[in-house]
Amino acid sequence: MNDYQCSRKGFLRAMSSVMAGAALGLTSQELAAAEQAPVVGCKRVSAETAGEKAKVFFTRKIDAEHLKKLYSLINGKIDGKVAIKLHTGEKNGPNILPRGMVQALQATIPNSTIVETNTLYTGDRYTKESHLETLKVNGWTFCPVDIMDAEGTVMLPVKGGKHFKEVSMGKNIVNYDSMLVLTHFKGHAMGGFGGSMKNIAIGCADGRIGKAQVHGVKDVNAPWDQWPAKEQLMETMAESAKAVCDHFGEKIVFINVLRRMSVDCDCAGVTAAEPTIPDIGILASTDILAIDQASVDLVYALGDKFNHDLVERIETRHGLHQLTAMRNYGMGKANYTLVDIDEA
Repeated sequence: MNDYQCSRKGFLRAMSSVMAGAALGLTSQELAAAEQAPVVGCKRVSAETAGEKAKVFFTRKIDAEHLKKLYSLINGKIDGKVAIKLHTGEKNGPNILPRGMVQALQATIPNSTIVETNTLYTGDRYTKESHLETLKVNGWTFCPVDIMDAEGTVMLPVKGGKHFKEVSMGKNIVNYDSMLVLTHFKGHAMGGFGGSMKNIAIGCADGRIGKAQVHGVKDVNAPWDQWPAKEQLMETMAESAKAVCDHFGEKIVFINVLRRMSVDCDCAGVTAAEPTIPDIGILASTDILAIDQASVDLVYALGDKFNHDLVERIETRHGLHQLTAMRNYGMGKANYTLVDIDEA
């Protein structure tokens, strides 16, 4: 399928009055009536695209109890040594996931470890030593945290890649049997938005080789506006994420938390813009495309009054191409059923 120019307004105008209630008390009947958008950005807007549907579980309630409940609905094949891929953030970042909520979930997952990698840019997580200090400052001290590239790298193959045959990852990724991708869904300076795909695409790539590879940059000191971006970046991120998904097979699941959705990534730390969009809820799925698709759909469905800043960030960076790229690489199902657990 060819790339799509952003043109979803007709579809979302029809559904926005219903879906704008996602954070305000939408009923299960209303969710069922408006649960599926096409791949966002499709010129040929239709009720749904061809193919099977993935399940995406949804709650409006952003707390430990509902986070644990959602995880219990998708974790049937998670076993062995479990990596929890989390963006732990720069020092004192105001938008990172609440530590108490993550701690409550991690305590229910046997043999689990939070995993991270160092950054490509110079900052609070650039080296192992500075990264460990930042973890302490941000309160990620209640369980083991593995900086996967602290002691080396490993190449993971990209099956059917357009840009890569393999991507450099933190070496320790191969030490885990399963992965939970626990994502704070928000905007991103270059990717437009950061969902499950971005979390593992950049977040598992090692800080020196893999992240430069995914960003397509040779001189990391060059201004960001000179780095390859837009469609190319979305495709290279998708290929990196595909390498991770293929590595874990059926033993990888995804949770997106739609709260404090700044236009900036948690990489921005205390300089991140204050969110201007309401919190929406939590989504969970075994399908990476479906969960990021559903997250974007819920953001768009809130309407311009609420979502203007985040949508502008997504579109000016061509971020919707993340979804198209994942679909083109066969990374999941574009169709989904949104299952409201609040009214189950």
